[in-house]
Amino acid sequence: MSFELNRKLAAPRMPLSTSANIDGVTADIIRGAFETVCFEAATFLGRAASSPIINSSNERNAAIVDAHGRLAMGAIGTPHLTFVNQMMVRWALMNMEVYDIGPGDVLLSNDPDHGGGHLPDYCVYAPVYDAAGELIVFISLQAHQGDTGGKDPGGFTLEATDIFTEGVQFPCLKLVHRGVHRKDVFDMVARNNRFATFAGDLAAMIGGVQRAGEMLGSLITKHSSQVIKAAINHSIDHTERRMRDEFSRWADGAYEATVFIDADTLGTKDVKVHVTCTVAGDHLTVDLTGTDDRQELVGVWNTFANSRSYVMTQVVGMVDPGIVKNEGVFNAVDIIIPEGCIAQPPPNKPAALGSFHPACEITEAVCIALSNVVPERAQPQLYKIGMPNAVIGFGADGMWMDQGVDCRSMDSSAVQGIDGWGSCPVSLGNLLLSEAEDAECRFPILNISREMTTDGGGAGQWRGSPGSLNVKQVLAPTMAMAWMVSADHPLRGMCGGDDAIPYSNHFEWGSPGQYKIERTAQAQLPQDAVIAYQHGGGAGFGPALSRDPDAVKEDVLDEYVSLGAARSKYGVVLNGSLEDYDLTVDWPATEALRREMGAAA
Repeated sequence: MSFELNRKLAAPRMPLSTSANIDGVTADIIRGAFETVCFEAATFLGRAASSPIINSSNERNAAIVDAHGRLAMGAIGTPHLTFVNQMMVRWALMNMEVYDIGPGDVLLSNDPDHGGGHLPDYCVYAPVYDAAGELIVFISLQAHQGDTGGKDPGGFTLEATDIFTEGVQFPCLKLVHRGVHRKDVFDMVARNNRFATFAGDLAAMIGGVQRAGEMLGSLITKHSSQVIKAAINHSIDHTERRMRDEFSRWADGAYEATVFIDADTLGTKDVKVHVTCTVAGDHLTVDLTGTDDRQELVGVWNTFANSRSYVMTQVVGMVDPGIVKNEGVFNAVDIIIPEGCIAQPPPNKPAALGSFHPACEITEAVCIALSNVVPERAQPQLYKIGMPNAVIGFGADGMWMDQGVDCRSMDSSAVQGIDGWGSCPVSLGNLLLSEAEDAECRFPILNISREMTTDGGGAGQWRGSPGSLNVKQVLAPTMAMAWMVSADHPLRGMCGGDDAIPYSNHFEWGSPGQYKIERTAQAQLPQDAVIAYQHGGGAGFGPALSRDPDAVKEDVLDEYVSLGAARSKYGVVLNGSLEDYDLTVDWPATEALRREMGAAA
């Protein structure tokens, strides 16, 4: 558990040794087969798991990691998880003899100080060997679990000052030995979880990697281990070349950005993330030097593996989306994260909330910096949500938790040529936001409304998607937890676009006891209490005065933009009435108003 270990885990890996030569077509066929294996593994988990966060929201990821610890394929799941799996597998590779890892084994890891993300992201993985006993790859499944056995349900402890408060850490734990389930170990892991359904989720993860391992074994037998290794090398090399080709078209230079978190969970204001992105020929360096390193901060520590992943999630969002996501993306990018800052904490720092912030600020800063180079791809891959409202109660079947991962509109920013759209940001990728009816069937809650907020998106030549106000009622006494940020520092606009609206949150909404969550909350709510969570919308792109007046008119008719904002933000004068649906653009008045506003800017 040291910075030295992080350096070893992140160090570049050599290609696999192989005697085979391979052509591009065969290599791509095998790459496609790898993608299918990942899809099958993730789908198996999604269908077999009990937890709604896995089987409904799909917060899981499948990846293939080669025998040198390189990401060979990461196809299914939320994007930031794709780039974490290999770090935990590398710890296992460094300890193959110590842990007696061999054919038929299935392992579990979640430890942030041994290559993991935050504790709730459990990684279950298995080695795959050829007929001669040579290790070829690992298949890995990662999924967010609803609890970690720590002080507070869900693993999110607002005041935690060390990792032990948040739950149980597993650097590398063997669940299956040579094909035989270790019931003592399985029961120990399941016992350290509050959810009665967790054992089923863990069994589903084991089954998923075992099924995928069989598929990979058949693939190795069909093509031979030498050809499979050659295909992995080819795919990684191809991705690196594609990445470098993209960078070589960017203008050389150093581009900086600074983004702030409103406050840590104890109220320390303006926690800083700073990044410098340096383009030099066909190489990119992302340097987080200058990022906050105050050791007294609480709740804003992101794991080293997560920080690397969130950097890369944004970088690959700013290149051709057809580039395959594997170890080649890391070979083309140097990532510098100062030891001891909030993006690479000292050992044993709590990290559960860091996957929200500063993780999102890392991606946002990278996006802002690189918007100077590739503005046409400058859309932040993040969620500024702070922390969803987690609602927790107890019933006949034990504890239940509504994690607040339900349908909402938030953080969907505009990009050059396209208005922000959709219900959630791009970075959540394959994550499906739960339907209102689903949560109501599982938990004693009622979703009263979820409406987009007029003027809830940042103004711009292309407009951010409006945020939504989600109003929820608890039908039984419950505990609710929240951490509010993005009120003082909402999502930043790009290339002259306006920022998104800020987040806000109220408990016991509409009652005499109504109160606003200013920073954090861990509150007991009475039966029938109401929560009203205002999600920030997406940010705008480009100057608002450059937006097509006819598009502004349509926004007003659709109630995305108010009549007042059409005039004050966009400089558009409309005749007629919204009620009669007969609005028209007054072109001479609009041109005159825009000249006046432009001169005053």
